[in-house]
Amino acid sequence: MEQKRINLALQGGGAHGAFTWGVLDRLLDETWLEVAAISGTSAGALNGAALKAGLAAGRGRAGQQAARDNLDALWSEVGTMSDNRVIRWINSLMPMGRGFQRLTEVFSPAAWLDNLTRLVSPYDYGPFYTNPLAAVLRGLPHPDFTADAGPDLFVAATNVRTGQIRVFTGAEADAHAVMASACLPTLFQAVEIHDPKTGRLEAYWDGGYAGNPALYPLYPSRYPDDVVIVALNPMIRETLPRTPVEISDRVNEVSFNSSLMSQLRAINFVKRLHLENRLTDSPMKNVLIHMIMDDALMNDLSARSKLMPGAHKLAIMKGAGRVAADTFLEQHADKLNKADSVDLSAMFKRSFDHATG
Repeated sequence: MEQKRINLALQGGGAHGAFTWGVLDRLLDETWLEVAAISGTSAGALNGAALKAGLAAGRGRAGQQAARDNLDALWSEVGTMSDNRVIRWINSLMPMGRGFQRLTEVFSPAAWLDNLTRLVSPYDYGPFYTNPLAAVLRGLPHPDFTADAGPDLFVAATNVRTGQIRVFTGAEADAHAVMASACLPTLFQAVEIHDPKTGRLEAYWDGGYAGNPALYPLYPSRYPDDVVIVALNPMIRETLPRTPVEISDRVNEVSFNSSLMSQLRAINFVKRLHLENRLTDSPMKNVLIHMIMDDALMNDLSARSKLMPGAHKLAIMKGAGRVAADTFLEQHADKLNKADSVDLSAMFKRSFDHATG
């Protein structure tokens, strides 16, 4: 296979990010495939940072193995957190009787944690509060996310005060930026980072509210035309949500997909202009869109399952990600650097047809 360069756009989705772990693990098998830039949000930022730091740690196979080691360490620790560390963390903040504690171990942790976050703010924890992701990121075998080597990394977070997206890159795309991108506000206190543009300390929440993931950092001409999106939230759910939990879950998915759909619609518009030869003197590039996803798998999972992963489920999702990436490479590797593998015009024509009747 001839050498090819791509950009990666990694969507957020909590524990469902283990699917992306599998996708990246499979892509790292290919020596002909070079990652030029990575844009990640939330779990996508965690995966992207681990991948970037690993690839920066060595050349060729050595860098690929370092990236794989980083990703394995990241999700191994997340699996451990879900089984006991997060539960112990919550228990240490809100001590409870052993009887009730036993019940939380017997019944679904996701259920009681979800209900707990509706009643308790992360700011109620006082001096006992800690963000468990800090230790996870520090403990990676290769933790230098700001290294000059390797692909460029872009990490998206949402400014709490303005509601606008901020994309961290270069020296700013450090562990604090990654934690900000993955800061679910019902679980974690906002991450405060200095903004040189405003000259003040700004608070940030999960980047999925404003860009999941942000595609525009990948548009400059120094990057390849191809953007490979690893999607975690289902685009389509055929079953009508009826219960309060199902309704809440689908609202979550639609909300976290909305920014991606808006960006894809804009890319489709530019593609039409290119097709009509109306951008011959314009620097606007014809972005080639590819997508790796498994809607069938994600339809079997609820948005609530993003919060409390188990090691077994993470392993299943990693395997599913590897299969999805393998299928993508088998079906579309020849299109990379040449053509889209996603038909955006068909996707948005369906929406237009529904709107116009």
